[in-house]
Amino acid sequence: MAETLHDPELCHKLLARLAALLHGRPLRFMEVCGTHTVAIFRGGLRSLLPESVIHLSGPGCPVCVTHDSEVAEFFELARRPDVILATFGDLMRVPGPDGRCLKHAQAEGARVEVVYSPMDALTLAVQNPGSTVVFPGVGFETTAPAVAATVLMAQARGIHNFAVLSCHKLVPPALEALLADPDCAIDAFLLPGHVSTVLGLAPYAFVASRYHRPAVVAGFEPADILDALCRIAAQIDSGRAAVENAYPRAVHENGNPKAREILETVFTVTDARWRGLGLIAQSGLELCSRFDEFNARKRFDLKPIEARPIPGCRCGDVLKGRISPTECPLFGRACTPAKPVGPCMVSTEGSCSAYYKYGL
Repeated sequence: MAETLHDPELCHKLLARLAALLHGRPLRFMEVCGTHTVAIFRGGLRSLLPESVIHLSGPGCPVCVTHDSEVAEFFELARRPDVILATFGDLMRVPGPDGRCLKHAQAEGARVEVVYSPMDALTLAVQNPGSTVVFPGVGFETTAPAVAATVLMAQARGIHNFAVLSCHKLVPPALEALLADPDCAIDAFLLPGHVSTVLGLAPYAFVASRYHRPAVVAGFEPADILDALCRIAAQIDSGRAAVENAYPRAVHENGNPKAREILETVFTVTDARWRGLGLIAQSGLELCSRFDEFNARKRFDLKPIEARPIPGCRCGDVLKGRISPTECPLFGRACTPAKPVGPCMVSTEGSCSAYYKYGL
């Protein structure tokens, strides 16, 4: 099937199959992967789907789900003269509650460097022995193993001026939080392909067994996504709910045991704050106590920061699927990709950015 994923004829056949399976019934599906967000918009799928199919973009963008209190921690560290904050480029533009972002802090003299990987941050630490390089770890189960490997490398090489501010999030607890909400109107989940390469299928079992919703892992080409939606519709048509893998060329049932092993070696599961979803029990990753030396919160004795939400921004409601980006009063007016007010407009994987770029 890989050779035909871009075949328009295959996509039209899948669209016809989807319509036939639904018989006009409504289907509100949510994807929880930033790459799926972009793929659906870029492929024009929203305009091709049957009218009864409603696409919700959930909390799958790493930058978007980073909580205001975590953004405030970035600024707290950037203000310290002995710290170099080494961050991914997207985080440079995420506004804090006062509208300022790390670009402003950098312009005011803070030592903020853009890196492309946690290993780049470790190299920066070697090059700057008189400072502590702090890497803000954002993202899900996909990016956390690379951060864990970097911490192990720093320990093995005796690089003591490197630290991680872990803001990593775990996807399954977020899905449960969405489903446990009494106002939940999600019929099915398009499960994330990248995260599932690490997790496999078992961690999602509760979606079907406890909440009776179909959940299908999908790839990122238009035919991948349509095939997954057809599988969801087939489950609904037969009155069942199951977790399926529609991306077997990359995702195995047991995921990647080695990646999970390195996560369990370096991180411990903890409660975490999500933008829009609030505090979710056992949904984040923090460094284990034996890696306290590399834990930025402990090294710099960071206290919990109660940051105010960004005034007027409704990114939180967008991430929960309660509104579409265009329903936010700031969308396209005060908030644009050139001058974002909220993180969903900052990241290229954010749903607000996708709506704006593709004119929906």
